[in-house]
Amino acid sequence: IYICDELNIPLVITNGGTGFSKRDVTPEATLQVIEKYIPGIGEFMRMKSMEITPRAMLSRGIAGIRKNSLIINLPGSPRGAKENIEFILPSLDHGLKILSGETSECARSEVDL
Repeated sequence: IYICDELNIPLVITNGGTGFSKRDVTPEATLQVIEKYIPGIGEFMRMKSMEITPRAMLSRGIAGIRKNSLIINLPGSPRGAKENIEFILPSLDHGLKILSGETSECARSEVDL
């Protein structure tokens, strides 16, 4: 909360705690602090990850906004975290610009064409 509210860090990445074990509570903790839920980021990460392994459907990572910070839950494995960052990176910069007020456009990009 301090990172988002006081330091105004634009991007907060969590790593791990997105599985099925009793200690995996990162998505629930994130839901407690975000003001806006962004289902598309978690859905996209799972969709792309399922192209690599069907076990990706078991990931529970989510994303959301608190103040001017985007919070994203990544899987705990270094490989899974790296892959997921690579999946969302093409759209991440644009999303952060919208969040900061630099742009309001949410239309298709040149990448989409």
